[in-house]
Amino acid sequence: MKPAILRTILFMLIAGIAGYFIGTNTVNFEWKTFNPQITVTSKEPPPSLSNIDMTQFWTVLEKLDQDYYNKSVIKPQDIVNGAISGMVSSLNDPFTMYLPPSDNSSFQQQISGQFGGIGAELLDVNKEVTIQSTLDDTPAQKAGLKSGDIIAKVDGKTVSGMDLQSVVNLIHGPKGTTVDLSILHKNANVLVDVPIVRDTINVKSVSSWVKAVKNIDGINTKADGLATHQNDKVVYIQLSQFGEQTNTEWSKIVNQISVQMLNDKSIKGVILDLRNNPGGLLTDAVYIGSEFISSGTIVEEEDGQGNITALPVNRKGLLTDVPLVVLINGGSASAAEIVSGALRDHKRAPLVGEQSFGKGTVQEADDLGGGAGLHVTVAKWLTPNGTWVGNGKDGTGLKPDFAVNLDPKAPTRDTQLEKAVEVLLK
Repeated sequence: MKPAILRTILFMLIAGIAGYFIGTNTVNFEWKTFNPQITVTSKEPPPSLSNIDMTQFWTVLEKLDQDYYNKSVIKPQDIVNGAISGMVSSLNDPFTMYLPPSDNSSFQQQISGQFGGIGAELLDVNKEVTIQSTLDDTPAQKAGLKSGDIIAKVDGKTVSGMDLQSVVNLIHGPKGTTVDLSILHKNANVLVDVPIVRDTINVKSVSSWVKAVKNIDGINTKADGLATHQNDKVVYIQLSQFGEQTNTEWSKIVNQISVQMLNDKSIKGVILDLRNNPGGLLTDAVYIGSEFISSGTIVEEEDGQGNITALPVNRKGLLTDVPLVVLINGGSASAAEIVSGALRDHKRAPLVGEQSFGKGTVQEADDLGGGAGLHVTVAKWLTPNGTWVGNGKDGTGLKPDFAVNLDPKAPTRDTQLEKAVEVLLK
């Protein structure tokens, strides 16, 4: 892999895609080791675009420079950044985006692991800033924001139609300060004002527990299929994102779990919770998938010429033989969908919950020099059986084998987890 290009599955941030943690924008690029090698110095178009007539561009630029009444607001670099942003957005691909220096700098700072925000993920849906998911125990979740909610205003300013990074910039801020959001809840028709106090968002990618069925919180332990399994134990692993520390956190937890399972025969299997996991690095998806699959393909990449490259299992996993169930929902995207699709295609695990988001493209991140960055969609990814989940806008996602919705009338009951436990113990 070229040092100046990091291939990743993007589902978080800016220009039409999720800003990981409202106002924080996380995509898991390894910027600390980023070694830019791309420098654009030529003013001539590439040979394949030599027939483009730039006359109108220069004519408009000159006209603004000469005739615009307020010369103080004319900032040449801002004009260039705006032109580039418009060029990229003309592709109508929410995952291909240009980051001018200020946005790129903010982006790089925010992926360090701590974020001043409210703990939600944003998505641009038909020019509406939409909540894709919220993180557990964050201000956004505590304020009642949910997937599908639309942010109409930020501190009284209408944000419909604004590019996502601008909205992110309005929302993020120091811990302890308040941002006032006007929210249109999903399936509602009246705006609700929601003041939220920002906090530092510390992202822990992996968490787990081992419990007997009778001790699992949030489920009806006496439900059909569970009543006779009260003393059976299950392992629960929640993977909330594919971040910089994910593989390290994952390996530490799985090492402990594998030892527990060897020593405690009452543990019947593993539930992998990928709900509201927006994705991350493609390489991390292969790493996690390889924990459960002994051999074969984890994911395939298809480039613009139709060439397909298979990415196989790349290590010996510790959980390749354990019974497994995977939880997904509409917030499960990109790398989370890669893992889910691979596990199902290899007949390692059924999927329980709701249809996933459907983000099936791969991006490369280029550092353009001068602080600017460019994320470009370079390929589609396919599950091992050749399934494409879509491109976010019209994505079909992965349909669960056992479709289960949460019960809005019983917010403390996790009916999806309940079904996952039942399926695991059958």
